[in-house]
Amino acid sequence: MFKNIFTNIRGNLFGGITAGIVALPLALAFGVQSGLGPSAGLYGAIFIGFFASLFGGTNTQISGPTAPMTAVSMVIIASIIAANEGNVQKALPYILLVFLLAGLMQIVMGISGIGKYIKYIPYPVVSGFMTAIGVIILITQISPLLGYSVERDEAYIQEFKPQAEEVLLDKILKDEAGEGILVLEDFKETITRAEKITEQEIHQEAMTLAKSNGSGVIGTLRTLPRALQDINWMEFILAFITIFIIFGFKRITTKVPSTLVALFVVSGGAYFLKLDYLPIKEIPSGFPILNMEIFSNFSLGQITPYVFTALTLAFLGAIDSLLTSVVADNMTKTKHKPNQELVGQGIGNSIAAMFGGIPGAGATIRTVVNINSGGTTKLSGMIAALLLLIILLALGDVASQIPAAVLAGILITVGIGVMDYKGLRAIPKMPRTEIIIMLLVLFLSVFWDLIYAVGIGLVLASLIFMKKIGDLTAKKSKVVALDVADELDEPWKDEVNFPEYLRQKVFIKRLKGPLFFGSTSEIQELAKEIPESATHVIIRMGEVPYMDQSGTYTMEEILLELNQKDVHPMFDGLQEQPHAIMSSIDIIPDLVPNECLFEDFKDAMIYIREHVSRDK
Repeated sequence: MFKNIFTNIRGNLFGGITAGIVALPLALAFGVQSGLGPSAGLYGAIFIGFFASLFGGTNTQISGPTAPMTAVSMVIIASIIAANEGNVQKALPYILLVFLLAGLMQIVMGISGIGKYIKYIPYPVVSGFMTAIGVIILITQISPLLGYSVERDEAYIQEFKPQAEEVLLDKILKDEAGEGILVLEDFKETITRAEKITEQEIHQEAMTLAKSNGSGVIGTLRTLPRALQDINWMEFILAFITIFIIFGFKRITTKVPSTLVALFVVSGGAYFLKLDYLPIKEIPSGFPILNMEIFSNFSLGQITPYVFTALTLAFLGAIDSLLTSVVADNMTKTKHKPNQELVGQGIGNSIAAMFGGIPGAGATIRTVVNINSGGTTKLSGMIAALLLLIILLALGDVASQIPAAVLAGILITVGIGVMDYKGLRAIPKMPRTEIIIMLLVLFLSVFWDLIYAVGIGLVLASLIFMKKIGDLTAKKSKVVALDVADELDEPWKDEVNFPEYLRQKVFIKRLKGPLFFGSTSEIQELAKEIPESATHVIIRMGEVPYMDQSGTYTMEEILLELNQKDVHPMFDGLQEQPHAIMSSIDIIPDLVPNECLFEDFKDAMIYIREHVSRDK
């Protein structure tokens, strides 16, 4: 597991330091977005980054809080706080316990070998979910962008005063019931306790209710008119300058992370000019402390409703991490170990939860930065985490002076970047059923519940797929006589007289059955199977009746890789639906010209004989 971890120390040092610097502003921003504060984001980046690198199965992966994981965590945190009377300290052990449970589930997933099944999630579901994450981040950052805070809107808080008194009275009645006091027989006790309620307690409860009512996507839209009426132009300008620098600095150079430049320039300028801005929550100094209340206050009844939520969080982290692992593989020409990666992510998330950190996963941008900066082994990810720990210990007080508007600006750029524009651009060209699934997941995620939206999308995608395949199977079924059944064996009958001089130059790939989200992994190996001597590949599509969006994009990736290798792809026997869907996104004719589409193998061979030389 730890073989060659200390090779290329110089490259890993630069890679780790660069990735850690990129991770700093994002960790702070994701911590703020989650609702637990910037320190929770830093703790997550430190512990997940270190232990996921140490025990994971992708050498160059940098892990920490990510946009999808933070968006789901935000929903979990808000619901558990609401269930605990709006008291964050009371809810914190249960929140961290859910995160710990998700980490342990990831470890079980890795040990049991479930990692290889993650790839079966349909593309429209992933696309809708990722776009929803971006939309949620953008909407929830409108208030910080405008400098609006429910906590400072006294008029709005006062609207919840009657409801706050009702909540406090309900608490008294519940306490008396627990003590065995019969309220109707001893009503004076109730009055006595009610009279002891102070205006400060009522105000605090009203503020808790106001914050709950104004949180999330619906809450932000609900309070938007108030935010627009009372714009804090200082906060707005700081956020706008942050966004401008992040997008503008990339046009100058990509060697220095634009997010970090924006963080230092805007925060430093606001601090030294003594501007009147709202800073982020204070970051505690010193090493993170183990939160033992997770175990001492454990209650099965409190945690049971969130078991499914923890499982969803575990699966999301697995998907997020393994997708990044694939990106790392393509850049480094290596092969990650998916199940070991899940174990590493699970260990990282479990330890982070015990120290008060939010959950995370493999982070694509940070991983790419690490690789481009020279990182090649697990050491680079561990160095990135240690750098963040040093910053926490030495500069925690300084980081507490960062304007909240700066992190809002950073999050807005994250929200813009995380959306799946490839899927959105394909909406006019994709099958109607896949568009419906993607948009359904998108809208349900944004306006209802992220977790249930994905579940509904998966079920709907499976039902639609089964219906389509059932219809196609019934249409294509035929009876084959026993004496000609050997035609089904390899090689196919029309390939028997394949010329000898072409065998090292022309590669034949036979595809059978529908190309959909559950079969894409099998054909992804296509480009790797082709020998270096090959100049052409004939992809036999006569037995492929259907391609979904996932299959289409997988085919596009394969064809791009073949073109990069100067191998010319051709299609033989392409059916109507695959032809239409590949034409709709210009795979045909951009990657496979129309002259390389053949009705049968005989026509393809005529073309090959005319265009492939006998010379070796």
